[in-house]
Amino acid sequence: MNEPHIQVGILFEPQIECVLLTPYLMDGKEVEGKQVVTYDNGHILWNGRHYDELIFTPINSNSASFELIDVTIGINFHWERKENQRFVGALKFIVENEKLTGINVIGVEDYLTSVISSEMSATASLELLKAHAVISRSWLLAQNKERPTTPCSHNHAENNQEDELIRIYERDAHTNFDVCADDHCQRYQGITRSSTELVKQAIEATRGQVLMSEGNICDARFSKCCGGAFEEFQYCWDEVEHPYLQKQRDSKTATELPDLRLETEADQWIRTSPDAFCNTTDKRVLGQVLNNYDQETTDFYRWKVSYKQEELSALILNRSGIDYGTIIDLIPIERGVSGRLTKLKIVGTKQTMTIGKELEIRRTLSTSHLYSSAFVIDKTEIEAGIPSTFVLTGAGWGHGVGLCQIGAAVMGEQGHNYNEILLHYYIGAIIDKLY
Repeated sequence: MNEPHIQVGILFEPQIECVLLTPYLMDGKEVEGKQVVTYDNGHILWNGRHYDELIFTPINSNSASFELIDVTIGINFHWERKENQRFVGALKFIVENEKLTGINVIGVEDYLTSVISSEMSATASLELLKAHAVISRSWLLAQNKERPTTPCSHNHAENNQEDELIRIYERDAHTNFDVCADDHCQRYQGITRSSTELVKQAIEATRGQVLMSEGNICDARFSKCCGGAFEEFQYCWDEVEHPYLQKQRDSKTATELPDLRLETEADQWIRTSPDAFCNTTDKRVLGQVLNNYDQETTDFYRWKVSYKQEELSALILNRSGIDYGTIIDLIPIERGVSGRLTKLKIVGTKQTMTIGKELEIRRTLSTSHLYSSAFVIDKTEIEAGIPSTFVLTGAGWGHGVGLCQIGAAVMGEQGHNYNEILLHYYIGAIIDKLY
């Protein structure tokens, strides 16, 4: 097998500005400098002509680069912002949903060099970078063996009964390209983030390597901080059990894990701070994983969020579009093996409904995304059955499935090699070389 090329969706706008920093070819003609591409009545308008598809191909692939203007990063997260980004490879434009989509066509290994630098600090340890190279490559190639057909930003499964709304938000489904560039897939920012020789060394040392299980490439999910316990795939997404994504404590010394699906056990686990690899406040270690905008969040192993009644009622209405009235209660209905809520009942004066899965809960209870759905609820100042304040005490950052980036960083610091890190988080998997 040769190294594949992939298509990465970067920008989705009615008009896209870019700068070709080196000479590119379009229809056999050399093009360079600033370009403006506009959606016009179902077509692409560029230089006074209409196209159904437009692609700028680098003349010299070793030195070619381009810049996209005002790319949105961190979509729907608290640090969402726009920035100019630079990329290598080809630049393609297509029409989607009465907008233009800007796509970067690039080799897998060059893509991974950026992903590792974008997802993590380029100052991370070599073993952590190797581990992340393998899981990013595995996830990418596993998704593109059999791609779903619904865009990830809108992909959801619903079970919409009278009192239940269950949504599954997948991050890997695209119709006209392989992956997007934001956290829905893997954070990819081209050559905007400075890479280092260590990142390149990690990519080269693991070239073509993927995680395998039962003859298949592993769907190697990862999140920032598991909170001390791994979640299982089926509690966050479809009802599929992957043998390598199983419950386990994020520790080599303390291996016993309570049944966190039980409310009493989850309550005790979340309100305490159990020993785990990801239970760290070491800024030097955290700096290996967290880019500057991620470090705007400092408490994630255990955290608290407090809402006044009026604030919570307005938030839930705004985020869900459902008028529950005054919120009377938030009741845990079902938890996964890491203590993350997969079903939460919202009781209001006008409406009562159970929502899930974990990302729907996180989206509903925050202006962006709640750190995780592993939380317990306290109500204070209750008058006539109506609480004045809701306090959420939570654990972890993200869905908790697969590799825990902060835990893996600590393992790397403690001397574990990348094989040991990978096989800690992907139970029973093996590392194989595809090309």
